[in-house]
Amino acid sequence: MSASVSLPLLKRIPPGLWTALAWSAAGVAPIVEYVVMPPRPTYSLNFPRDGLDSVGARALLALAFVLVLAGSAVLHRRTSPAYALVIAGTVASTAAWRQDEIPPLQFLAVDVALCYIAAIRSRRNSLTAAAAALGVLTCYFMLRLLVGDDSGIAPEPFLALTVVIAWLIGNSARQARAHTAELYARAAAQAVTAERLRIAREMHDTVAHSIGIIALQAGAAARVVETQPARAREAMLTVEKAGRETLSGLRRMLGALREADQDQEGPGQDHGRTPASLQPAGLSDVERLAAAAMAAGVRVEVRRQGRRRPLPADIDLAAFRIVQESVTNAVRHSGADSCLVLVEYRADELAVEVSDRGKGGGTGTSSGYGLIGMRERATLLHGDFTAGPRPGGGFLVAVRLPLPATTEAGAT
Repeated sequence: MSASVSLPLLKRIPPGLWTALAWSAAGVAPIVEYVVMPPRPTYSLNFPRDGLDSVGARALLALAFVLVLAGSAVLHRRTSPAYALVIAGTVASTAAWRQDEIPPLQFLAVDVALCYIAAIRSRRNSLTAAAAALGVLTCYFMLRLLVGDDSGIAPEPFLALTVVIAWLIGNSARQARAHTAELYARAAAQAVTAERLRIAREMHDTVAHSIGIIALQAGAAARVVETQPARAREAMLTVEKAGRETLSGLRRMLGALREADQDQEGPGQDHGRTPASLQPAGLSDVERLAAAAMAAGVRVEVRRQGRRRPLPADIDLAAFRIVQESVTNAVRHSGADSCLVLVEYRADELAVEVSDRGKGGGTGTSSGYGLIGMRERATLLHGDFTAGPRPGGGFLVAVRLPLPATTEAGAT
């Protein structure tokens, strides 16, 4: 079930409507106060009572309303022409009232439109729009200087400051939106990279071990197929078993990826139950791993210490993969005939050691991805990982994975 987030009422109102409301309120107020209402002792020089007596003045004011409302209606689709219409309507309104300056409240609509343009358009376009507003204010200011009107304080510097503030607010909103989009894109790229690394580790740990067993057994079968048919047949059966396990592991991985895709598509069928054949591996499969390695000619001894108890799925899988990769390295690279796997269940951590007395070349594949994958698994679980030659010969892989407190509590 998807939940829609409702925006506040002020944010749901489009900028064009804000522009129309601000300009219309500023345009209708003097008509009501100085034309419609009865005469009062006070009067206004900017809005004279006989200012709209002529038909031309009324027509020009009506045109101003049409221009501003039309610009507000298309502000979200065609920002630059709409902005020009708002400015033109504002100038036409001052001409209808025979004013030599733009009332600050009426110029607020221009600021709203400019703020919207600065928020959604490029900086170059928004600066051009701001320059247009400042140019109109400059023309009014210069016109009054030319006609010698020095009555009162000039409002143009104040209005120019509102233009700058409106542009800064809109530009800040645009930068914040761009930064948020960049963060989302970076997070998505990091998630994709992490998922690729996880799949690469799973592929390496699942396939490399079985392929190594298959290669060794196939080579042994080829050497004794004529002299010892029984051993050749046993080796080929081992190849078949390893191939089936590899196929099962790949099917399990694809099943997990398919379930993730179905979860993203939304609720439909019940995807929560995973078939037993698709359950991930764990330390309970170490004995089966040891049997497969013994068939390849390396005796693997498994020792468990401490009170054996259920582990979190991620820790259980990571520990098994590290053991699997270490045993694979011992079979393929060390030249040892035996290997020791020690699994110790401690109170607050799980300790795993895999050691052999081979040549000490347990570096994994030639590219070194084996050790890198094991170290990444331990690091992701906030564990400690060490690997290197032993002082007395051979190679040692040791990892300590911290256990959550709930693991111990659940076992008691």
